Amino acid sequence: MPQGASSPPDQDDLKRQAAERAVDLVEPGMVVGLGGGTTALFAVRRLATLVRDGALRDIVGAPCSDRVAVLARDLGLPLVTLEDRPTIDLTIDGADEVDPQLRLIKGGGGALLREKIVAQASTREVIVVDASKLSDRLGTHHGLPLEVAPFGWRTQLPFLEALGLRPTLRLDGTGRPVVTDQGDYLLDCAIAPLDDPAELARALEGRAGIVEHGLFIGLATDLIVAGPSGVEHRGASIGEPGLTGVDA
Repeated sequence: MPQGASSPPDQDDLKRQAAERAVDLVEPGMVVGLGGGTTALFAVRRLATLVRDGALRDIVGAPCSDRVAVLARDLGLPLVTLEDRPTIDLTIDGADEVDPQLRLIKGGGGALLREKIVAQASTREVIVVDASKLSDRLGTHHGLPLEVAPFGWRTQLPFLEALGLRPTLRLDGTGRPVVTDQGDYLLDCAIAPLDDPAELARALEGRAGIVEHGLFIGLATDLIVAGPSGVEHRGASIGEPGLTGVDA
């Protein structure tokens, strides 16, 4: 690297930049959905700072995971449940992979069921990623997580294999199954790049015991991407690739 040149931003810094750009879309009085992954943690910290400094007022958060809820409470960000406020104005969340139609693979952080419930309740679903998460077809760079009921979970394996998926039970550092906040197991499925994600989604939704899949189709309204050249905000219409704003 030439003397005096700055080092390129790392992945966490890119996530932070994208998350903070998404927070700029939050307005006073909003109910804000807080995604379950690492990207949401950056958004929570920024929101809490703005609330503490008086720049944002009457904001409440609806967290998708227990981890995000703990951080929000520690930072003094007021929280609500979906029972209290069933309609969310804007949700900020991340994704494991995004295609040009703003279809997503999510679930790497393990909160896909709650994230999808919150996304469905949201007027605006803002997805923030670094540029490495973009692909022409879902499944090119990331497998597909599934949340499954612990009861009879092994019976899902032949069904999934018949669909062309290669499932593996997600384990923690002690070799035990990872358990979601809802008490379910996670299967990580290796997949080939998908020509028709909706067709696979329909097949998975018809199977008892598969609580939820990580294909998020027709839910994202905005995409904010951070890369070496800056932060790009794609328009709010799904399938519109044009940028509505670029920060250098």
